[in-house]
Amino acid sequence: MSDVPAAEQSSTTPVTTPSSASSPVLTHSVADARAAVRRLRERGLSVALVPTMGALHAGHLSLVELARTQADVVVVSIFVNPVQFGPTEDLAAYPRTLDDDVRLLAGSAAVVFAPSAEEMYPDGWPQTLVTPGEIATRYEGALRPGHFAGVLTVISKLFHIVQPDIAVFGEKDAQQLAVVRRMVADLDVPVRIVGAPIRRDTDGIALSSRNRYLSESERATALFLSRAITAVAEQARDGVYPSAARAVGISLLEAQAGIEIDYLDIVDESTFTAVDDDFTGDARVIVAARVGTTRLIDNTPAHFGAGTEETA
Repeated sequence: MSDVPAAEQSSTTPVTTPSSASSPVLTHSVADARAAVRRLRERGLSVALVPTMGALHAGHLSLVELARTQADVVVVSIFVNPVQFGPTEDLAAYPRTLDDDVRLLAGSAAVVFAPSAEEMYPDGWPQTLVTPGEIATRYEGALRPGHFAGVLTVISKLFHIVQPDIAVFGEKDAQQLAVVRRMVADLDVPVRIVGAPIRRDTDGIALSSRNRYLSESERATALFLSRAITAVAEQARDGVYPSAARAVGISLLEAQAGIEIDYLDIVDESTFTAVDDDFTGDARVIVAARVGTTRLIDNTPAHFGAGTEETA
């Protein structure tokens, strides 16, 4: 990555430092973020980046905690990226809770970078996008055209701004993680990508900022997403072929009223291609569905060994 331009060595906007010594430095401009990270580098510290869209919960905080084990200090970005939202998606409604987010990061993040859309895209919609390859044409990529180009574009910008040694992404967004890893490998980006395990609530639901939109009854219905993919993984452990294991998960979801399935499939983790019945090795069971007006995704690892059978 390129060095910081001389014009950006100082900022016209002061860096906001909260009163508590354990609170992160809060920055809103690219120049301030670079300056804050440069000061950390001058102390010989390694840097981890955790990109988020805010509305932080325990799942996000687990990414930060993992990042702290991988580097000396952690930078958390909070940015609701308009370029990754489609015209019918919930950009305007996406929760924005910056003050609460900064408080939650006290004692764990050194810097919070929370730019505006105008700061990240000063000329409006960017003319230059990072275009993903075939891996982004399936599942989320097929249902949300342009989504992964928006994701990779903002991640590339964050990598150039922060220049981290490592970056931590949640395995809950498994296809996003695979797409980011592909970009880093293809473009020789000097950042080590770390995947963080999915955090679940006590009832088994994957933690998500969108869970707040579920009513009590919808939350009970949403639990069947994790139950379905768990059932598929259990079928794999029992030696069932992928096609038969997938059918078990689909049947569980179709039996529940109030679930509109986008997909449930078993994929190779690195290519996000659906596995066939000759497949052996590690795979990932992925699901996306709408419960009420809320769209949820989830996944879990599965292993298919030699000697799989058509039925359990």
